[in-house]
Amino acid sequence: MLGALSAVPPLSMDMYLPALPDVSHTYGASASTGQMTLTACLAGMALGQIVVGPMSDRWGRRPPLLTGLLVYVVASVSCAAAPSVEVLIGFRLLQGMAGAAGVVIARAVVRDLCDGLEMARFFSMLLLVSSLAPVVAPLLGGQALRFTAWRGVFLVLAAVGAALTALVWRRLPETLPPARRRGGGVLGALFTMRGLAADRVFGGYVIVHGFAFGVLFSYIAASPFVIQELYGASPQGFSLIYGLNSLGMMVVGRINGRLLVGRVRLEKVLALGLSLIAAAGAAMLLVTSGVFGGTGTVPVACCLFVVTSALGLVLPNTNALAMMRTPHAAGSASALLGTATYSMGALGTVLVGMAGKESAEPLAAVQLGSALAGIVTLLVLCRPWRNVSVERAEH
Repeated sequence: MLGALSAVPPLSMDMYLPALPDVSHTYGASASTGQMTLTACLAGMALGQIVVGPMSDRWGRRPPLLTGLLVYVVASVSCAAAPSVEVLIGFRLLQGMAGAAGVVIARAVVRDLCDGLEMARFFSMLLLVSSLAPVVAPLLGGQALRFTAWRGVFLVLAAVGAALTALVWRRLPETLPPARRRGGGVLGALFTMRGLAADRVFGGYVIVHGFAFGVLFSYIAASPFVIQELYGASPQGFSLIYGLNSLGMMVVGRINGRLLVGRVRLEKVLALGLSLIAAAGAAMLLVTSGVFGGTGTVPVACCLFVVTSALGLVLPNTNALAMMRTPHAAGSASALLGTATYSMGALGTVLVGMAGKESAEPLAAVQLGSALAGIVTLLVLCRPWRNVSVERAEH
């Protein structure tokens, strides 16, 4: 159930990806304007988490989650009926804000129930389940476009939101008892977040997680144009490539949870994942710049496969390492983690959108730069050789 809730953001974006060029053509908008419908959803997810997280620390997990899911259904139907691209961007913002409830509260529930290495394994399992969404969603979106226009994709998302609302209502218990809830209203929430942000190591892992999302969402935003328009793949062909990449992330995440957690320090696995992303980003930059001659779909697809698969080593471990330090305010910590990461993701989509769709080089440059920045942040702020985070969590 928590995996399904965490899958709301990738469902909201990935099922819509094969239709992104069609949206631009429908409204006569540029590619960068079409990508703004994706960026608005990401920005909404960042804003929504900063609101929902503290609310869940004060009133429990269920009420904010159910409210967010209901608003998500209404926003999805409104997106399907949007008369202009500007209205669509506005409703995508609202859809993202409402959908944020699922992912932020899922992380908080994990923190309510688990600790230490058990939490790291749970986050890997959560990634495994939620990664099914990027595998299935583009395939469903591509097939849906055979029978309906892009507006029908949003009606499918509304149906998914309604099903999740019913599931949560009937099956998800409250995991934060009244004795552990935090009062203080808005000022109390801001004070709590200020204290969390002042934690250098927690902040470092939040920033690293943000750079990883910059890699992920720059890929999400640019890949439809790179693979379909630059290399001539059909929507169904793009969906297949995208699904394989997501499957790679899912399998590597499973390896992380089953074989690496408890045997290898989380910080070492995290550093390995970032290094693989940087290496693949550098290789893709060389390939797309013509250093090795002509560029084909296969070399670019192989580089993207390594990048997305390596995220299976980065995302669950940065989640766990950050949340290990915040047993006293899981909702607020989850909100900060989510807000920072989705903000970085939105920035990544803006950067590749501003660079245009004439080349895959901007995508490779953003991915390489984000990975290198993540490595520097890990070394400077988190200082993993001290093993501070794990020792404190265990004590």
